[in-house]
Amino acid sequence: ITGLENNWSYVTDVGSIFYWVTNEGAPRLRVVATDVNRPASEAREIVAENAATLEGAAAIGDKLILSYLADAKSDVRTFTLDGKPVGNVKLPGIGSVGGFSGEAGDPEAFFAFTSFNYPTTVYRYDAKTGRTEPWFEPKVSFAPADFTVEQRFYKSKDGTKIPMFLVYKKGLDLGRPHPTLLYAYGGFNVSMTPGFSTSRLAWIEQGGVYAMPNIRGGGEYGKAWHDAGRLQNKQNVFDDFIAAGEYLIAQGITSNKQLAVHGGSNGGLLIGAVVNQRPDLFAAALPAVGVMDMLRFNRWTAGRYWVDDYGYPDREADFRTLYAYSPYHNIRSGVRYPAVMATTADTDDRVVPGHSFKYMAALQAADTGPQPKLIRIETRAGHGSGKPTEKVIEEYADMWAFIAAHTGMEVGPVK
Repeated sequence: ITGLENNWSYVTDVGSIFYWVTNEGAPRLRVVATDVNRPASEAREIVAENAATLEGAAAIGDKLILSYLADAKSDVRTFTLDGKPVGNVKLPGIGSVGGFSGEAGDPEAFFAFTSFNYPTTVYRYDAKTGRTEPWFEPKVSFAPADFTVEQRFYKSKDGTKIPMFLVYKKGLDLGRPHPTLLYAYGGFNVSMTPGFSTSRLAWIEQGGVYAMPNIRGGGEYGKAWHDAGRLQNKQNVFDDFIAAGEYLIAQGITSNKQLAVHGGSNGGLLIGAVVNQRPDLFAAALPAVGVMDMLRFNRWTAGRYWVDDYGYPDREADFRTLYAYSPYHNIRSGVRYPAVMATTADTDDRVVPGHSFKYMAALQAADTGPQPKLIRIETRAGHGSGKPTEKVIEEYADMWAFIAAHTGMEVGPVK
């Protein structure tokens, strides 16, 4: 099919009226209706585009349920079939929603909710009363209320407001500095939303703070947010991340002797770049399966598909941009670096391990101070997905032990 300039996704139909989600004239999406008995008529707008990005739509009972991404967290709203606002679906807290299932006329719907302190839980929504209740809860050895999840905003170098999630044990005094792990991705229109991780919880249970800023390059605020962090704008990604670290230190949450940074794949590139640009800001760094040679990335395996975000190294303008931040090419000899442990896998066919090999060889050869510069190479493993549980546990045990040792964390039995 040719000539289709916009996307249309079916939601439901009532008689001859069909409801759709479309990006026509609405980069953050809207809901429209068409009448099959009047095919020549224009689509009628039901719910207009707004500041939040529409991520999902369903019809339950006599209502439309729309799931939005608002400041990187889910906001679920209900409307009449004519588009009049009814209210909001109450969620357990800051988190991510997915999988609304049901049909028009059904009395109930089911959806999944997850957050930093909630493993994926299935909830039942009553279309008549608007109430939600847990329908399936995984058994865990902790209570979500034992942890605090909050969102703050800070300003980047150019004044752009950036959201950031903070997760820590309930009652932890943020008036004094703590070992803190700062994690981000910043690329390819990928939204970093609240989600559950047992490995992350292990860090938090030991008294650490976990911080995740939604830096530019992601999809949290639509296409414009992505565009602001790719190609010639890639430095914005690094500036946003550095500003997050500066904010955490300025607020007294951590210090440059207690701040560790972590990112994987494109996020590994992020860590390599910011450690070069601000080695004084961090105590430890974990660049995982990172894209480290930005002048040759497109010559290996899947790298040729990344040019929409990174650019073409053989074009002069792109070359200059890439060379300015390429982690491998910007290691600064004679400057004191934090402790660094790069991680990779010997059969990674997405970001080939040569990226990490070259980066760590150059880092070890340079005069970057006494802190250790190590590489951890997983065998018979790839980019990450599908890795056996045993290998995942071993990898995170090594990573967390490394940053705990270099941020002053006192590790002991969980109380």
